[in-house]
Amino acid sequence: KRILVTGGTGLVGRAIEKVVADGEGRPDEEWIFVSSRDADLTSSSETKALFERHKPTHVIHLAAMVGGLFKNIRSNLDFWRTNIHINDNVLHSAHEMGVQKVVSCLSTCIFPDKTTYPIDETMIHNGPPHSSNFGYSYAKRMIDVQNRGYSEQHGRRFTAVIPTNVFGPHDNFNIEDGHVLPGLIHKVYLAKQSGSALTVWGTGNPRRQFIYSLDLARLFLWVLREYDEVEPIILSVGEEDEVSIREAAEAIAEAMEFRGELVFDTTKSDGQFKKTASNAKLRQYLPGFQFTPFRKAVKETCAWFNANYANARK
Repeated sequence: KRILVTGGTGLVGRAIEKVVADGEGRPDEEWIFVSSRDADLTSSSETKALFERHKPTHVIHLAAMVGGLFKNIRSNLDFWRTNIHINDNVLHSAHEMGVQKVVSCLSTCIFPDKTTYPIDETMIHNGPPHSSNFGYSYAKRMIDVQNRGYSEQHGRRFTAVIPTNVFGPHDNFNIEDGHVLPGLIHKVYLAKQSGSALTVWGTGNPRRQFIYSLDLARLFLWVLREYDEVEPIILSVGEEDEVSIREAAEAIAEAMEFRGELVFDTTKSDGQFKKTASNAKLRQYLPGFQFTPFRKAVKETCAWFNANYANARK
């Protein structure tokens, strides 16, 4: 197996690389991690050249234009166009090269805004996504549509996973454009340095399921090797492990030994209140899978951020 990982230097790509290096890789697998420096995946010719160069038999497709709530609100069209180009180029190059299996990465924000909870894999296309990130969400949904097309017309084994909020080492810790957890980690670091209060955007009430990147990496390997459905699968901790943004901020403050005050700026948007996802399908396949406890994973991520601050803050 020659396994090409697009977006290989991002949060999830680095986690897969670490898990493979730490003994989860197999002798019959050659892993190739590529980033935007290796090819511009919005270009069909560069994508094709990348596939011809590496001749993968399997692909884990992580590359995407991503960002936090406020970046999405500003740039919905850019998120739609960029991701549609990337996904079409990667899936079509994989098809043309005869790749045996592609596992793409979706996100729980693709689910309908108006829905019942918990959400599951059958509900992706049941209504429009939240208006704050409709560009990204629709582009990611189209991967599922395309996977079904390649399966029906060409018998391809292309599938997708839907992780809940991923965090861990090598995340995007940018306060303006990053996701909530890495943004909070950076904010706590700065508040601690300056001796000021920690300001959290929003009320702190929205609830999220967070999955540690190294847990997700182990699950990606299982999907690549064992999961044979075209239908996507949600990769998530259980519903009972959902935490509020306030609880997440408190866990980070504890891990960073921050003793200051927590202030909630209620003039800032909360985004979706919750996106509770069911991991029942995953549990049918892997009833015994052990997730890293949230506070332990937060502690490890904060330790990594502190040790790598010069690079991480960029």
